Amino acid sequence: MAKKYYVVWAGRETGIFTSWDYTKKQVDKFPQAKYKSFPTEAEAKAAFAKSPSYGSATRKPTSGPAKAKTAAKASLDIDVSRCDVSIFTDGGCEPNPGKAGSGVAVYHNAVLSELYYGLYNANGTNNSAELNALHQALLIADKALKQGQSVQILSDSQYSINCITNWAYGWKTKGWKRKVAGDIKNLDIIQQSHALYDSLKDKLNIQHVAAHVGIEGNELADRMSIYAIDQKDPAFCRYPDPIVLTDILSLRAG
Repeated sequence: MAKKYYVVWAGRETGIFTSWDYTKKQVDKFPQAKYKSFPTEAEAKAAFAKSPSYGSATRKPTSGPAKAKTAAKASLDIDVSRCDVSIFTDGGCEPNPGKAGSGVAVYHNAVLSELYYGLYNANGTNNSAELNALHQALLIADKALKQGQSVQILSDSQYSINCITNWAYGWKTKGWKRKVAGDIKNLDIIQQSHALYDSLKDKLNIQHVAAHVGIEGNELADRMSIYAIDQKDPAFCRYPDPIVLTDILSLRAG
């Protein structure tokens, strides 16, 4: 049987999976679940990156001038000079579930200053990797805010942002349980991240960014997440200086 890749846009866990049994658990009886299978990983990644609206999960991937226009618009929404510190986050997993790693790119005064990678998990998911990256970004943000700097965090994972900034408030009032679906996946890291976010939210901006549309910070965080998988380092490590942009961007992409 030919291998398939399953994209879940709306489900208990979102991402690209290679097991139908695992995918089914994410979408079965989930309200307004949206998912689709693809014959190749490349097609699945392209489809998942588009994050289609719930009414158009089967539309063809955008290409040509329309894709370029979308990418340009997404780039215009990002301004690393808006805050003293801008932190981009990303998580990768190969396959999903599988080998996972997290990456972070940090800009100070609109200049790339630090790259981080790690938190390798041989049995992770894309969502756990994204949450780990966001948690590390919150820790970096906490230090910067205590130094009187303004901070923004930019993640391409709407799931992670929603978990920390939105859904967690409801889960907490219900004893950290879902009303219908039961246990919450990645609960430990969600609780840690939410507690930190809740203490910083009045001074912190968290923004969703489009993935793989040429936004430098997002591309760098992506390379770091895959570098983390290749290095298999369970720690969260700073990428050594000097940072040569062309070298980093030539690394394997997620």
